[in-house]
Amino acid sequence: MEPLLGFEPMRMRQSVADIEQAFFEEIEEDRERRERLRRRAEQRQLARHRERTHRHGSMRFVVLVLILLGTAVAVTIAMFQTLYYLLG
Repeated sequence: MEPLLGFEPMRMRQSVADIEQAFFEEIEEDRERRERLRRRAEQRQLARHRERTHRHGSMRFVVLVLILLGTAVAVTIAMFQTLYYLLG
């Protein structure tokens, strides 16, 4: 058979087994990549949860301190008003 337009017929450089092997390797790489992405997303979610919990805990502490200070001021004012009323 003569070459058409001067081109030699292409021969398959890879066998079907080689192509299947490459396909399975690519599937495995994709699976590992998806697992890495899932783990990374889970780690980010846990980090966000820790940060949110810490932020809410700090906010609660500030509110507690403000309530304690407000209570102390209110008790002091009430005490001095009562003292003024009793001695006045």
